[in-house]
Amino acid sequence: MTKTLTIDANIENISSIEWKTLLDSKTSNFFQTPEAISFFEAVGLETFKLVARNESQVLAVLAGIIQKEKGVKANFTSRAIIFGGPIFSPEIEEEEIAELLDILISNLKSRVIYIEFRNLNDYSAYKNIFKKSGFEYHPHLNFHLDCQDEIAMKKRMSSSKLRQVKKSLKAGAQIIEAKNIDQIEAYYKILEHLYKTKVKTPLPHLDFFITLWLRNTAKFFLIEFESEIIGGIVAPIFESQTIYEWFVCGKDGVFKNVYPSILATWAAMDFASQNNILRFDFMGAGKPDEDYGVRDFKSKFGGELLEHGRFCHVTKPFLFEVGKTAVKILKR
Repeated sequence: MTKTLTIDANIENISSIEWKTLLDSKTSNFFQTPEAISFFEAVGLETFKLVARNESQVLAVLAGIIQKEKGVKANFTSRAIIFGGPIFSPEIEEEEIAELLDILISNLKSRVIYIEFRNLNDYSAYKNIFKKSGFEYHPHLNFHLDCQDEIAMKKRMSSSKLRQVKKSLKAGAQIIEAKNIDQIEAYYKILEHLYKTKVKTPLPHLDFFITLWLRNTAKFFLIEFESEIIGGIVAPIFESQTIYEWFVCGKDGVFKNVYPSILATWAAMDFASQNNILRFDFMGAGKPDEDYGVRDFKSKFGGELLEHGRFCHVTKPFLFEVGKTAVKILKR
């Protein structure tokens, strides 16, 4: 370890001034903020945090959660996820990042099968450092949408999607912000159905979403039609920089001329444009070498296709392979 570098878990000791400086970094994101970390802990998720600092400043924050299924499946599904990617100060050195990653692996290798960074910003400058520390790079796509100019934003949308937004509003669908827990529950039922029938990956429990709303950690833009909640989007906001599409769903194809999933996505885009938020982050568009219907859907909103990828370190190769097979079987 370098003479002046210290790495520990005392994220609470970062001052507001240090946070402000750090969050100006190009790698900053909502999921590495105190609000996000506090939320994950509030809903009972197991978190991990590392702070790297020298004598004068905080150089990095790296925080994530440990996810695993219940019962016997926990042995094959335990993984450490760093949403968004770590925050690095521009002043951090290569060897300091390497030390941080080494400590991360050491702390987690007995608890998880693999460690994955799900990058939402450009970490290409750090690829070699991650590689030297035992992380493989996996290409993964995403869309970032510029929301600074509403007219330009609409022009970039496909004519069909813009037309569907207008049709939905003309038919009487309304964009509202969630007002009570009953509306959250109605939204969750639609989301739960989507995950059971199409997504087929684990969905957080209802309390996750209720707590998210009660703590005002994210916006809940819901679609209401004929006094019924028919769709919505959960959209965390990171200062004036980014609004995220975390969970979106809708009763699509049920009501004539009403397209709730499209209107929900538009709701977050429009909010960003009206409130001087620079961009809308679609939070993933699949692997470039695989067909992915959701990518086609997201592409119609006019965002820029990016490839920021993921870094993955496998700590238990045998269990990792078993887990991949088990997930494929469960999805079927």
